Amino acid sequence: MRTALTPTPGTSGRPRYRVVRFIAVVLAGLLLGAACYVAAREVMQPRRTTALYSPPVLAGQQLWGYCAGGFYARHGDTIVLTSTGHCTTEGTVAYDPDGTTVRGVFGPAARDASCPYAGHRCASSDLNYLIVAIDRIPWGYLNVVDMGTAGYRVVAEGARPLACGDIRPGDQVEIDGRNIYRSGAVLEKGDYLHPEDGDYFPCMVAADIRVETGDSGGAVLVRGIPAGVTSRSFDGDLGFTPLAEGLTQLGLELCTTPNCGLTPPGS
Repeated sequence: MRTALTPTPGTSGRPRYRVVRFIAVVLAGLLLGAACYVAAREVMQPRRTTALYSPPVLAGQQLWGYCAGGFYARHGDTIVLTSTGHCTTEGTVAYDPDGTTVRGVFGPAARDASCPYAGHRCASSDLNYLIVAIDRIPWGYLNVVDMGTAGYRVVAEGARPLACGDIRPGDQVEIDGRNIYRSGAVLEKGDYLHPEDGDYFPCMVAADIRVETGDSGGAVLVRGIPAGVTSRSFDGDLGFTPLAEGLTQLGLELCTTPNCGLTPPGS
């Protein structure tokens, strides 16, 4: 049974919302763990009909281990790929499936300079990024998101990533973590503060899409627009944090053109 968002007093004097239906036992989210992929389920998935680029577009695809890939972005003149701070740590090297080719190195996670909630880490979104190795950058396709069996999606030039306030109950949601395409709708949103979890986010959005370990960090499209970061599981349903706020906190600019405003090496 679902319950509605319940207003509680906020320190600012304005109402602060908490999603009270989220069950404590799942608040740890989609963290690294012993869970493995379910082979039978993947066999039953529809097969993709689009070819893979070389190097492949990893936005929307599985990035490394239990980390899924989000969206390509710029950090100054450096190309990065968003993921999530809770599935790995800064300085971790990501490899291709061959175990040898380096995809890149993970950078920092989004964090507020201070946190008013003792014992918690505050952040605008559950976001970090992979600094993509030069030879693994898919030049010409940095505005593309690979949604697997749902095909490639091209981010419109100048598109603005969605913020919390842009997302409404009933909006269509799409994800492709673990290379399994799924869609559903936004159910509700509110702030995320629980004693069982060390993170605090001012906005968490719940959607009726089933998720498992390995979806973390994946691209979330809302109404077909880059909108979020897969972050938590609430009784098996998707919880995601908004993209726009996380990009701003990390100083990133979403790629909305094929080369993200840069000149590829050798051009």
